[in-house]
Amino acid sequence: MKKLILSIAFVTVAAFNSQAQSFQGLVVYESKTNTSDFKMGENKEMTPEMQKMIEERIKKFSEKTFMLYFDKTASLYEEEEKLDAPGTQNGGGMRIMSSFMGGGGKLYKNIKDKTYTLDKEMFGKEFLIKDTLTNIKWKMEAETKQIGNYLCYKATAVQPASKTDFRNFRRKNAESNAAKTAEKEKSTNIMDQVELPKEITITAWYTPQIPISQGPENYWGLPGLILEINNGKTTVLCTKVVLNSKDKKEIKPSTNGTVVTQKEYDDIAVKKMEEMRQMYQGSGNNHGGGMRIGG
Repeated sequence: MKKLILSIAFVTVAAFNSQAQSFQGLVVYESKTNTSDFKMGENKEMTPEMQKMIEERIKKFSEKTFMLYFDKTASLYEEEEKLDAPGTQNGGGMRIMSSFMGGGGKLYKNIKDKTYTLDKEMFGKEFLIKDTLTNIKWKMEAETKQIGNYLCYKATAVQPASKTDFRNFRRKNAESNAAKTAEKEKSTNIMDQVELPKEITITAWYTPQIPISQGPENYWGLPGLILEINNGKTTVLCTKVVLNSKDKKEIKPSTNGTVVTQKEYDDIAVKKMEEMRQMYQGSGNNHGGGMRIGG
């Protein structure tokens, strides 16, 4: 299996290396997250209309379109800008939710230097995250499948779950729920009903036909471009590939924002999330509790 992949990669790498240094490609991805764990239970303090609105907004933020521009050594991953429907743009709360659901910012990955730069806005402050790419320990699998015109190979990996990515949260299991059933039935705080697993299993589908070690989000390190990623709840799937288009994109990192490492940003985000949670719990309002959607 590995010999076959290496053989295909060798032939395609030779073809790519024969092209001009200006080689560039574009991949369009559709990202969708299963939000069933964030459905609101029955609550006397919230109207059915309010519960439905919250669930619909969470679902809205779980469906996104991204573009990955790449050359031989670097890539730029950014969300497609969409116009909000009238009455749905509510400022800060919307942007915060979008960010925590995997959107917002521009991610620059340099696989030659093994570094990345990501600009992120959080609670009105702009951050510039600069850090080293995680060395993902991929396990090559035997399965293959076709995605569009490309033959893809399967690879899996296990990673720690990010505390600042709402997509990683799962509904609490029955055992942990039993002790606090009464409180949760009264609570309008979605975060009281979910928990963060220690690890998540990643499944990637990559094609050696495009021998670029890139992919969506922070995924990289395979002998071919990643066309699909799944972590059990979120699937990011390629819908379009364009190679060597006449229209070139400048692939470079952002420069604006307070420079922090990934850990420093995560620590700040977790602290802010907890402050927001406590603030809304203390206010006793009935408009979404510790996780009010929409600002």
